[in-house]
Amino acid sequence: MTTVDVPHSSRSVVLRVSAVINETADSVSLVFDVPEDVRERFTYQPGQFLTLRIPSDLTGSVARCYSLASSPHTDDKPKVTVKRTVDGYGSNWVCDNLTAGSEIEVLPPSGVFTPKNLDEDLLLFAAGSGVTPVMSILKSALARGNGRMVVVYANRDAESVIFAAELRELADKHPQRLTVIHWLEPLQGLPTADALATLTAPYAGYEAFMCGPKPFMDRVHDALAQNEVPRNRTHAEVFNSLSGDPFADTAPAEISDEEAADAATVEVELDGETHELEWPRSQTLVDIMLSKGLDVPYSCLEGECGSCACTVVEGSVEMENAEILDPEDIANGYILGCQARPVTDRLKIQF
Repeated sequence: MTTVDVPHSSRSVVLRVSAVINETADSVSLVFDVPEDVRERFTYQPGQFLTLRIPSDLTGSVARCYSLASSPHTDDKPKVTVKRTVDGYGSNWVCDNLTAGSEIEVLPPSGVFTPKNLDEDLLLFAAGSGVTPVMSILKSALARGNGRMVVVYANRDAESVIFAAELRELADKHPQRLTVIHWLEPLQGLPTADALATLTAPYAGYEAFMCGPKPFMDRVHDALAQNEVPRNRTHAEVFNSLSGDPFADTAPAEISDEEAADAATVEVELDGETHELEWPRSQTLVDIMLSKGLDVPYSCLEGECGSCACTVVEGSVEMENAEILDPEDIANGYILGCQARPVTDRLKIQF
């Protein structure tokens, strides 16, 4: 049984695994007990993820992000689902080592792959383990919303379908609101953009969410474009293996008098409150917000996870690494707070 003595940062928490559920031959779900004294920090939105600190003999640890498959509206405990990937150190370690009673270090929930309105009609695309955040969104919308939902779920075969029984139960329970469409390679081949566009044309007015391997999401993007779904109603979840250590505490950077004199001014809207800050041009937005004690959402600090995504309402920034954002995202004002540095003298930004 794996145990952890103390957290490695002020942000992380050691959680106990209360149950391990074998979902398919190569995927498991981990259900966590959350201590009462940190329960508020582990409230989450449908579609968010947890970052796990996984031990490594080579580097001491690696950080991996796994989506929550549970719903904050229907499940008592948070649950992530992990599928083995070829040569995937993190996923294989989790599947091989964690059992009920194990402990693991976790960062609080993060991510922006979540509907702003659970009453919307939703078109949900998933491939493989990409169904994990989709399931969280689906259960939440069925429980708390009144819209209609269509799930298009692609897998290599029937045995690979995660949550197959739960999806059947939900469809049986909500026949007027939920349609589940399985796409299995032995029957239909690999999904193409044209086929997906034809399949989902009746739902072009729905808000779209997608999660899965990049080739699959590229085809979904193309299909939605064919059906003229507006870009601002299309949401994609992208995970990269984190190379840095988000579990290390970040020390506030020292700012010279010269930098302070040339600082930009930014008005940041966070959790319904507005904060006006001086923003030195050598610092990222996350850096300055942390230095002021603000609870800014972030995880990797490397532009790889999207936790710190926000919108520039006024002004402009430059970013060192923004590869996880589509050009359309950037054109619409989306930025990564951990990569953004000010270009203009005044800015307004919304989280």
